[in-house]
Amino acid sequence: MAVTMSDVAKLAGVSVKTVSNVVNDYPYIREGTRARVLDSIQKLGYQLNTTARGLRTGRTGLIGLAVPELKLPYFAELADSVIAEAEQVGLTVLIEQTNSDREREIAVLRDPRRRLVDGLIFSPLALGQDDRHLLEVDFPLVVLGERIFAAAADHVTMQNVDAARAATEHLLGLGRRRIAMVGGHRGERIGSAALREAGYAEALEAAGIGVDPGLIGESGLWHRETGAAAIATMLDSGTVPDAVFALNDALAIGVLRELLSRGIRVPQDVAVIGFDDVEDARFAYPSLSSVSPGRAQIARSAVGLLHRRIVERTAPAEHETITAEFEVVPRESTLGLPARPA
Repeated sequence: MAVTMSDVAKLAGVSVKTVSNVVNDYPYIREGTRARVLDSIQKLGYQLNTTARGLRTGRTGLIGLAVPELKLPYFAELADSVIAEAEQVGLTVLIEQTNSDREREIAVLRDPRRRLVDGLIFSPLALGQDDRHLLEVDFPLVVLGERIFAAAADHVTMQNVDAARAATEHLLGLGRRRIAMVGGHRGERIGSAALREAGYAEALEAAGIGVDPGLIGESGLWHRETGAAAIATMLDSGTVPDAVFALNDALAIGVLRELLSRGIRVPQDVAVIGFDDVEDARFAYPSLSSVSPGRAQIARSAVGLLHRRIVERTAPAEHETITAEFEVVPRESTLGLPARPA
């Protein structure tokens, strides 16, 4: 027979009402009582009827996370962080992959199935500034990224320009002067590529070095293979940089592979730095210098904002924008391999 709320109450030594308050995340419960009820739920294997709870409370305890693609380590690690933060406030995350497709991104906002969740964390890539009216929705929404600003939604973003400038300054501080950039999107005016290219250009200009178009490696999707292809095209044209700033770590790992396959030493001949500081950066060889854009803070802020809107159940007078802190993380791809003991 299925375990009931009464069974949980009996084992925990509390009333059924107390069990109901715990599973519905009622805030005014003593921590000892909450822990005892949760322990009893785990021991008995009690399964909450989310449909019934949704009818009573108007909440399902589920939130959505829509990201472009989980193939990219950044979004996979972001999803992991969001899930961990959501668990802390009693929420379960349903993940949807949009593949950066405009129609799929619009469907995330309009699909009737969205009613299965209490709110949505949304990272668009195909939608842009002209689409901000699409974010005028009647449910809690937090937007991530740099495609849409000043929309009718809470927004969590990163310091793309400043972080890219700091990455480029790191290379300049090592004495590098022919610094290539890999991952550019020709004609883009807003978005991660445009903002990071702006930071790259600012650092070069501040150092009295003009931007050389021959040192800009264009790419579409920011994958390992496109990073390798971009630096290969540059080298085959006779353009040889002494450093590379790749706009994400996947591109940078592709650059590393292509350079090393040609016998070009990293960092002696060409220093390389990426962006995102994904786990792969620490395990690349040489380990990859990168910019940590504050992924943990982004996840924590997004879940915190969304949870607050869900609990408040009213539209905020003003929407919030939170910008995460970044850090340049130098590793072997710019600093060199540690000396071997004699």
